[in-house]
Amino acid sequence: MQDWNAFAEQWNEQFLDALEDNMEAQAQFVESWSETVGEVSEDAEFSDGVEGYARAYETWMNASQQMVDRMNDQLEGEDVDIEEFRDIWLNTANEAFKDVMSTTAFARMTGETVGDVLEMQQQADEAAQETLRSLGFATQDDVVEIGDRLVELERRQHDVEQKLDRVLEHLDEQ
Repeated sequence: MQDWNAFAEQWNEQFLDALEDNMEAQAQFVESWSETVGEVSEDAEFSDGVEGYARAYETWMNASQQMVDRMNDQLEGEDVDIEEFRDIWLNTANEAFKDVMSTTAFARMTGETVGDVLEMQQQADEAAQETLRSLGFATQDDVVEIGDRLVELERRQHDVEQKLDRVLEHLDEQ
């Protein structure tokens, strides 16, 4: 009996820890989503964003219910693998993420973020090029320009060689 009490206590602690982690994840999700929704200006995007959040929230609530049901099954003597609890949370996180990712608000936010990152990368590249140039090193632009010039010289040389071959052929014929 003492072993059972220790086992049940361990399961209860694990369940409460998992439930606490879930609540923290939900709180972080709600906070992040609220910030995103606050940035959305168009009514259609706002509505779509709220619907996506609602679907994600419902997904988390269903997972919480599944956890309670499986914990009750465990307490009633059913053999429930601990990995099943982990799988519930992993699958729920995936589903909730899909619920949010499919919204226009998320797409707009992602597009803006990618645009900002690309702009910052371009500024960093320009600063690096300018620093290399001021130190007297060849920059990527310089190397590309030299490569372009070499290709053009090869093309011209090839044209001159073809013309020379035609002249030589013409002279040989006479």
